[in-house]
Amino acid sequence: MALQFESKPALVVYLTAGDPSIEGTRAIALAAIDAGAAVIELGVPFSDPIGDGPVIQRASERAVERGTRLVDVLVLAKEIRAARPAAGLIVFSYFNPILRYGLPRFVSDAAAAGVDGVLIIDMIVEEAGEYLVEMERAHLAPIFLAAPTSLDERLKAIAAHSKGFIYAISRVGITGTQQSVASDAAALVARIRRWSTLPVAVGFGIGNAEHVARVAEFADAAVVGSAIVELIEQSTADAAPAAVARFIKGLRMPHAALAR
Repeated sequence: MALQFESKPALVVYLTAGDPSIEGTRAIALAAIDAGAAVIELGVPFSDPIGDGPVIQRASERAVERGTRLVDVLVLAKEIRAARPAAGLIVFSYFNPILRYGLPRFVSDAAAAGVDGVLIIDMIVEEAGEYLVEMERAHLAPIFLAAPTSLDERLKAIAAHSKGFIYAISRVGITGTQQSVASDAAALVARIRRWSTLPVAVGFGIGNAEHVARVAEFADAAVVGSAIVELIEQSTADAAPAAVARFIKGLRMPHAALAR
């Protein structure tokens, strides 16, 4: 399994598959890996992304309009896996596209594509019985979201059923950049560690080198999504891979970020 966080914090990079195109996402993903991303999250575009902020909503809308489907994301994952065998690779989706595709078929096809794990944003651990059985069958890592508002019983269940890593939401609400890392994030990671020895990645609102440096104080990985998706939105298709690579390299330079 390629979900290994060797540096601290490791960088998990979210991309909306199909924005600006499937070919563009492939080029951006490879550039991100070469620039230091430990894990790529391939976001499956969905027509009703209620858990996402406006930046990722717009990207999802553009990808849906271009006809990007779950099967296209799995083909893309297979191509990324072939090109960068050591990189971590996650499919990030709402449950509806997976349900339409067929859960057993999706899990089998994801494993065949070389995916390491799956994060379903609207799947709660209490309702994940069939999903967990299928994931175990295919030897894929189920990754769950843990929120500051999660009760201890839910965190215990997440710890018991997660593999790969646990995704800690830095704040309650939708995805999107923020001014600082919420203090709730450190407290949540500390609570998770009471029941799990898995690595913990912190996401939602991580958008600059200062945020990444702050996350490094208490977690294993930082998830960067909206800031990169917005950068892609503002770049031409040809320029996006290099722009994303520069941005990722800059996330390792907190002092430079503070000086700007």
